Amino acid sequence: MRLSIVTAFPDLIRQYLGCSVLGRGVASGKLDVRVVDLRDHSQGDYRQVDDYSFGGGGMVLMAEPLARAVESLSGEGKPFVVYPSPQGVPLHQELVEDLSRVDHVVLVCGHYEGVDERFVRRFVDLEVSLGDFVLTGGELPAMALVDALARLVPGVVGRGEAVVNDSFYRGFLDHPHFTRPAAWRDDVVPEVLAGGDHGAIEEWRRREGVRRTLARRPDVLARAGLLPYLKHGIYVLQVHHPVRDERGEATVASVAAGELRDMARTCRTYGVRRFLVADPLPAQRDLAKRLQVHGAQGDGAARERGEALGLLKLFPRISRAAAWVREKEKANPLLVATSARPLQGAQHWLGLKRRFLEEDRPVVLVFGAGGGLHDEALRDCEGMLLPVRGGSPDGYNHLSGVGAVAVVLDRFLGWR
Repeated sequence: MRLSIVTAFPDLIRQYLGCSVLGRGVASGKLDVRVVDLRDHSQGDYRQVDDYSFGGGGMVLMAEPLARAVESLSGEGKPFVVYPSPQGVPLHQELVEDLSRVDHVVLVCGHYEGVDERFVRRFVDLEVSLGDFVLTGGELPAMALVDALARLVPGVVGRGEAVVNDSFYRGFLDHPHFTRPAAWRDDVVPEVLAGGDHGAIEEWRRREGVRRTLARRPDVLARAGLLPYLKHGIYVLQVHHPVRDERGEATVASVAAGELRDMARTCRTYGVRRFLVADPLPAQRDLAKRLQVHGAQGDGAARERGEALGLLKLFPRISRAAAWVREKEKANPLLVATSARPLQGAQHWLGLKRRFLEEDRPVVLVFGAGGGLHDEALRDCEGMLLPVRGGSPDGYNHLSGVGAVAVVLDRFLGWR
């Protein structure tokens, strides 16, 4: 990507671009940044770029010099023009990543009272804000945005994993960092970091990232995928018995080959550890096994479907599935029921997301085939999820099993 910065104070920007990581990135050619002096595009001998505001007030940058500066950068196609402004969209990591995929970004630095609104209407594609406060000019926000974008350019930051572990990149806050000396003013670096056990160090960092996020910024959980921050795995369990029939009585749901195949693919996509099915009928379990064997044959897309079906594991009842997870994970699993109908004590998915992190246990998300989980099945579950709600004005709420699994997994495991 290319970055161009239009400013009436180019020396401020040039000095910043010459230092540290940004300076090395520019010098190596990995960062393509151009600073445009707004006064070079002014009219008259005095290189004037501002004038008094109509209606009274302070000075405002004039539309014509700004327009000329941006037009001078449009030789290879229209650039994407960003104007740092207190009225803009709050800057966040996802927006930075979107901008990093643009070929040419032009940052226009306002000053004084701002810029002529006619320029904004005609040229600006996006206004961004660093927060609910006002600065004397747009140079500092522009430099902040350049810095954030530069970290996403390959080769600018020496260690790529440093970017991946940054706060907000994966949705969680970063873990604490320490350097020498190991003891400073009676404050000692955590022993695990000096022990050399990389597995233990990663586990400590994971727990500290979770702890900090929950304590300081629980609001970011909505866009964070949980998998990198869970010690244990997440499982999906489809229950065929006991489920509800049309009258609400307990019954056995039949195996639907297409549904099993699509659920397995969804589980594989979101990193679910295993896709469990509880069915009391040997004939139906045999049908599911034949589907699994058949899926392993072929090549290309067929083999990918077969890989997903490799996650499938069959049990006669819920308790056997839970016992198997307990043995595999060496920890008592948390079974969470899902339902299209409101359940007593059900929680919002954000509350459950926090609970998964705090309890740090294996999680089994339990879905009912047929008409949904019967009350007998609910007794095996410690947690319950509020129904998935769409935007239908009449309250229509009849997702397919595959659709419900996809929505729920995306809320817990989807990475933003």
